[in-house]
Amino acid sequence: MDNSNNILLKNVTLLSQLSEEERKNAILGATMPSIESLEKIVELVKRIIFPGFFDSKLTNDDTRYYYIGVNMEELFSLLKTQLKSEEKTISFIERIPELKRILYTDINAMFHSDPAVTALSEIIFCYPFVQAMLHYRVAHELLLLGVPIIPRIITEMAHSKTGIDIHPGAQIGEYFCIDHGTGVVIGETCIIGNHVMLYQGVTLGAKSFTFDDNGTPLNTPRHPIIEDNVTIYSNSSVLGRITIGHDTIIGGNVWLTNNVPPFSKILQSKAVATTFTDGAGI
Repeated sequence: MDNSNNILLKNVTLLSQLSEEERKNAILGATMPSIESLEKIVELVKRIIFPGFFDSKLTNDDTRYYYIGVNMEELFSLLKTQLKSEEKTISFIERIPELKRILYTDINAMFHSDPAVTALSEIIFCYPFVQAMLHYRVAHELLLLGVPIIPRIITEMAHSKTGIDIHPGAQIGEYFCIDHGTGVVIGETCIIGNHVMLYQGVTLGAKSFTFDDNGTPLNTPRHPIIEDNVTIYSNSSVLGRITIGHDTIIGGNVWLTNNVPPFSKILQSKAVATTFTDGAGI
């Protein structure tokens, strides 16, 4: 038993001593973000924006004001604690009506793009892109307020649940939608216009990186610019700081690393049909 205690104490001592690399990145004496609180914050924003959808209590015209008020008060308290700034908390709350407006443009875009949809409520309840966009748009607003780390945590929460990976630094316009969604990646410096639709597996990524003298990647614009009214079908990769012109369609399984003018249609080469005899060619 004494030997076991000695081993435990020895390793506690070793692990308590920060290496030089750890010391460079350690946040000593700071209060770290609470994952549980951040999950609750996004849930409260969701209940405020979509009243009656995700509350355990039924809301109507008479009670909606009350329940939104209760949720708003709790949101203010939790967010102020996490941001450690009443000013930034108030600034974010002032943006919630605009967040609601733009999220409904995304939902309406999906409603008019998917014949399988029967009602807006079906999209709000069932479509993973709504959760991904709620998290992204909340995180993006916090990033614009200069909040560190927390925006990335919030988008990664949605990433783990939906398979949709959107960096909070990306700029995404109105009436944006993602059908199915699994495997979609949108990089930090992407700029996406209005009325853009992506299908599952689309990557809007970087082609290469610029490094400083120490070999550290520099945070420079390196992701695509997607103009208005663009549709990108499943499993296509659009890479580098290129521009996809407005009113363009990019077919599935396309690898694209060059600028595309407006009104283009980019498709992969047709498959070659060939006949094999007695297993030849296999």
